[in-house]
Amino acid sequence: MFRNYFLDKVEDAITKAIQAGKLGQMSEYTKGSLPVEKPKNPDFGDLAVNVSSLARSARIAPPMIANAIVEFIEKDDCEYSVIGGFINFKAGNTLLINLLEEISQKGDEFGKPENIEKEKIILEYISANPTGPFHIGHGRWAAMGSSLANLLKFYGHDVYQEFYINDAGSQIQKLGRSLAIRLKQQLGEDIDFPQDETERKNYYPGDYLIPVAEQFLQDKKELLNSVSNDIDKIDLQILCDYAKDYEEAVQRKLLDNFRVSFDRFYSELSLHQSGKVEECVQKLRDSGKIYTKEGAEWFKSSDYGDDQDRVIKKADGSNTYLTADIAYHIDKLERGFDRMINIWGADHHGYVARVKASIAALGYNPDKLEILLGQLVNLVINGNEVRMGKRKNMVTLEDLIDEVGVDATRFWMSMRNIDTTLDFDIELAKTKSDENPVFYVQYAHARACSIIRNAINEKIDTETGKTVPPVISEKDFESMISNFDKNNAALSVKEARKLILKLEDFKSLIKNSAESRQVYTICRYVQDLAAEFHSFYNSTRVITDDIEITKSRLMIVQSFKTVLANALRILAVSAPERM
Repeated sequence: MFRNYFLDKVEDAITKAIQAGKLGQMSEYTKGSLPVEKPKNPDFGDLAVNVSSLARSARIAPPMIANAIVEFIEKDDCEYSVIGGFINFKAGNTLLINLLEEISQKGDEFGKPENIEKEKIILEYISANPTGPFHIGHGRWAAMGSSLANLLKFYGHDVYQEFYINDAGSQIQKLGRSLAIRLKQQLGEDIDFPQDETERKNYYPGDYLIPVAEQFLQDKKELLNSVSNDIDKIDLQILCDYAKDYEEAVQRKLLDNFRVSFDRFYSELSLHQSGKVEECVQKLRDSGKIYTKEGAEWFKSSDYGDDQDRVIKKADGSNTYLTADIAYHIDKLERGFDRMINIWGADHHGYVARVKASIAALGYNPDKLEILLGQLVNLVINGNEVRMGKRKNMVTLEDLIDEVGVDATRFWMSMRNIDTTLDFDIELAKTKSDENPVFYVQYAHARACSIIRNAINEKIDTETGKTVPPVISEKDFESMISNFDKNNAALSVKEARKLILKLEDFKSLIKNSAESRQVYTICRYVQDLAAEFHSFYNSTRVITDDIEITKSRLMIVQSFKTVLANALRILAVSAPERM
């Protein structure tokens, strides 16, 4: 990275300046002490380092320190200047050309760092109840979670994606009872869900259970005949299991369409049936981490940083949600994962401390658990926010995808920081204009592809009707890219300098985004990259009468196309060749 190149040059020069006695009373320097940043005014340079902090030990003014250091820098063809206590750096043509060569050689691996501390990571996200369609909030976690998995894999980690199915609670009984009502309606019975709001909460009155009932009537004819179509005679568990399996299948199909792929769908019910939940509770009892109060069993989570103790066994002997979550996270650790990353809604904020407390109480390192808390999504249509509810007027993820498409949904869901509420403007997301960020970015990729096609394909002269040979044959173009010519590339570096610098940013972007677990930064980057490319295209003619200049500019276009495609691949957003 240019940042590392520049800092290495400065730090080597500091050592030499100290040895030469040019830095006042300064006798040593610890590498990594100086931050590198981008100047607010780009005219100053591409990067800058503030050496003012060295004045404490040097006992001389920062401008004197900066000038003394620059004196000892091996400058090659790069430019260095001093403003106050800042050393400014401007990359020379050699660095820019070497970067283009690196992109050409590495292709879809460009940006992937080397020699990282690889971790085995389990990433859990969505983890919805199998009681109905995904709402748009699930869509945000799906887009961000899968993009984060792609990012961490690209960075070099071993990433395992898991969906925790909440299929062991009372909600499954509610689902079965709700299906029973829909079945009775299908059979002509005059029945509806309770109108009393309190009682209504014990059901799922959404219309999405109507097709489930219709399919049940087709699949279970023999069972229905055996009870003479009397739904009340059917074991409720049969209805529960059927509805659950149906909704799970719907969810999985939608995830496939949304380019989200899980390595495992982990059933909470299976966790209970395996005995792992009771095993964890017993371990807590045996270690003295549980006490009884008012008939319930309490976990001493306050001993481990929680603000109060938590019930894990109710007075009636049933488990709380926390009980299974404890067992689930311990199970993850026992499967050998180095790190657990969960994406949860912001309403789970108070839940973090108690889960970490349980991990610590059972003898594991709680720092192995990372929780990303995310805000919800507001749908905006024609400038008005659309209200969303779980039971009435539901806006589903499937509805949204049908309306704006997979690419737009994924991009929009990922383009804000996870801790920021997202306003999803449906009308804007559908427009084919520069104001729509996903269109703007995809159009840049399509434009690059079009330039290359125009260069390597034959054309028909509209006036003469004769075939005009390509500027460069497809074979020669491929050879040009694989056998990078530095001398040729140098011809157009000046015109494309800003674009090339933005291509270089991709390497630090991957590192910083992976380490901070952020994907919105990728969305922001591709928009900035597309802007630089459109600017380059508007100011610089790529296909010219000079074949060597044309080749050099085609190399730059190909480099842009490669990097943009790499970034979009992380977001699981397509990079179209035509639009």
